Amino acid sequence: MSGPIRQVTEAAQAFTFSRRAFALSAGQIGVGALLAGRMAWLSVAENERYKLLSESNRVNLTLIPPRRGWIVDRAGHAIANNRTDFRIDLIPERVEDAARVLADLARLLKLDPSEVERITKELERARGLQPVPVAENLDWDRYAAVVVRQPELPGVAPTQGYARNYPAGAAVAHLVGYVGTPSAEQYKESKDPLYLAPGFKLGKDGLEKALEPKLRGTPGARRVEVTARGRPVRDLDTRRDVPGQTVKLTIDAGLQEYAARRLGNESGSAVVIDARTGGILAMASMPAYDPNSFSDGISRLEWGMLSEDDHLPLTNKVLQGLYPPGSTFKPATAIAALRAGIDPERTVYCNGGYQLGNRFFRCLGRHGSVNLHRAIAKSCNTYFYTMGRDVGMDGVAAAARQLGLGAEYPLPFPSQRYGTIPDPAWKLRKYKESWRPADTLNASIGQGYILASPLQLAVQASRIASGRELMPRILADAPIVGPMLDVPQERMAMIRSGMDEVVNGAGTAVRSRLQLDGIRMGGKTGTAQVRRIAGGARGGLNVPWKYRDHGLFIGFAPVENPLYAVAVVIEHGMSGSGAAAPVARDLLTYLFDRPKAMETLEAFEKQWGGDLNARMAAKAEAYRLVRQAPIPIATPSPHPEATPPAAGGRE
Repeated sequence: MSGPIRQVTEAAQAFTFSRRAFALSAGQIGVGALLAGRMAWLSVAENERYKLLSESNRVNLTLIPPRRGWIVDRAGHAIANNRTDFRIDLIPERVEDAARVLADLARLLKLDPSEVERITKELERARGLQPVPVAENLDWDRYAAVVVRQPELPGVAPTQGYARNYPAGAAVAHLVGYVGTPSAEQYKESKDPLYLAPGFKLGKDGLEKALEPKLRGTPGARRVEVTARGRPVRDLDTRRDVPGQTVKLTIDAGLQEYAARRLGNESGSAVVIDARTGGILAMASMPAYDPNSFSDGISRLEWGMLSEDDHLPLTNKVLQGLYPPGSTFKPATAIAALRAGIDPERTVYCNGGYQLGNRFFRCLGRHGSVNLHRAIAKSCNTYFYTMGRDVGMDGVAAAARQLGLGAEYPLPFPSQRYGTIPDPAWKLRKYKESWRPADTLNASIGQGYILASPLQLAVQASRIASGRELMPRILADAPIVGPMLDVPQERMAMIRSGMDEVVNGAGTAVRSRLQLDGIRMGGKTGTAQVRRIAGGARGGLNVPWKYRDHGLFIGFAPVENPLYAVAVVIEHGMSGSGAAAPVARDLLTYLFDRPKAMETLEAFEKQWGGDLNARMAAKAEAYRLVRQAPIPIATPSPHPEATPPAAGGRE
């Protein structure tokens, strides 16, 4: 049975319709108000944002990498400058037939298959207007071949810019370092869009890295009007880049190149310091790499040649090489004795060594009765063993530190090693062992735990020469005036007199005296043992090269009024007198008589197989023949900018 039927009246229907109409109208009004409010927000509050977005769709902004500031020597000669760079890029958005365009570019630019493969992969990953590098450092003929065919190659963008150039090549590699393309990690860290600009490079090592903020400059920009599909319509305007600052060094560019060449085929380093100001005039580490190759993009084969070389061409030996100083340390022991009040005329009898308990520490010979002057001249171990025992290691270490050993200097380089000047407290901390008298004897002649860098040895020589605590510097700013050493000048003169006798009397480096009228060099030779050899033999020609003793020399000239100080280390050179002292002699000769020094160098280079560039090219070719693959050797560009941009044993 069905229930009662509800009757719907006309009034009820009208009420229901009116309520629904009201709700619908309210909804429409709300939506309209929402739309109006949104439109007002977009047109007023967001006006600037969307205006910029619209402008960015219409205008393509491309950053122009800034020219790096020059690095010049003390006379304004270029050590690192810029040269014209021709490059070819691809704009992914504008490339219509990638396969055809790449085939044409490979033919015109003579690209290797590996390069074509690299470009193809980058082109597949790239989007929009971000350029993909094809080739850089092109010669004019290849660049022009692409330019004249540009209408047939949509998406190809020939560009003329600037690239880093090092006129002296490998001679300045470890001094200035090199530049390179920013890594993905560097971009993630900085988020700087300049890092993505084709052709932009930043400092990767040496002064290029340490002085990056000064050298970089400010990028320019180019605005181009484009269609919605990214095709260029017209150039709008261009803002020029602001070049980086020119950095002036204390370096003498001629001496720097001479030092690198004079080291020849040896593995070694040389440092020359102005004994009046502390300015570093040269710091060469050889063998080295060509920084032009690194800046242009080094090949795998060339990298393999450098990384496999046992002479370590990738290591800056001046700052990062550490060696036992050997007998070049003996002036520090002599100063410790003078500071302790020991009379320089006091004599010690040398009968061939020093007896300590049941152990006999040998000397270089039997020198008889020696005082300080004769001990330095003859490099008598027995005398310095005695002085070390009398003064104590704390006193010897304090004198060595005052001469600059064991120190890290405020120089604009990414890193430097400061070696070791040990004392009893140091040994207890490091080895949990007490200092022994035998340790003092070894340290007194520059052996044992003592390690020093070539730069520190040069600073030691400069402080002995000047009598001041000179501070080494490489930027041509105001020198730091160091205080006088706490040893009376007349007694410092006795040490210099002994070092004069080493070279100009009956000392260990008489074959290296300066062949200049009225100018004498004082110095101290040293030989540092690399490895203990059975039977008490030393590391001479009878052992493999890597086990031979190092040869060291420190010196200054003129003796009467020192102007320059020098330190030379020849790795595995076997003796300071035979390997290191002749190099120091020729470096100082260059400063007083350049033609005479060049004559000596040219005679040596004829024996060695040519100048530095010729020998490096021959070495690269020999390596290539072994690997049976081509290896490019970069050469400095002949077209740089015309002017800097504005803005104890053998001795």
